[in-house]
Amino acid sequence: MRRRQSLLPTIWLMTDERMGERLWEALERLPRGSGVILRHYSLPIGERRALFAKVARVARRRRLILLRAGEGPLGPEEHGVHGRTARRTRPGLRTMPVHSRTEAITAVRRGADALFVSPVFATRSHPGARALGPVRLGLMIAGLDVPVIALGGMDARRARALRVPGLYGWAAIDAWSAADQKRKAVPT
Repeated sequence: MRRRQSLLPTIWLMTDERMGERLWEALERLPRGSGVILRHYSLPIGERRALFAKVARVARRRRLILLRAGEGPLGPEEHGVHGRTARRTRPGLRTMPVHSRTEAITAVRRGADALFVSPVFATRSHPGARALGPVRLGLMIAGLDVPVIALGGMDARRARALRVPGLYGWAAIDAWSAADQKRKAVPT
């Protein structure tokens, strides 16, 4: 296991502008030690940095790992970066999104510490995109030497049911902001 991977959570929240004020509730629902990737690409940089600072305060209190997605540092609390072209501005994790075996191999060669593979199931984030499903996901990640996080239509129930060799964890947007999530058990 690479040194940075020891920091890698198995459960993640991908932030999204659609969450609105539900972001704060979602951050509180995450199990301690989970990960957060702040995206919010459409915000002007000043607003994005201000939001990052607010999320960082919650992350610090809840012991969450906080990555920024995209270019340009957002604050000193970054534990790393997420994105195909995002560059580290300090030591930390580097995760990449992938949608095919070719992209996965390229990301591993470029030094990704973890891969976020999507869409595993149908999702609002990628309407109309063909979902991988468990079999195609398994074929896509077979033999990769980095942790793989399942993304796309994921929730706690699907994460427990997804039995794919080499799968390290799961990530979601809607699962953390859904009203009924409070009643669902979250795997740790």
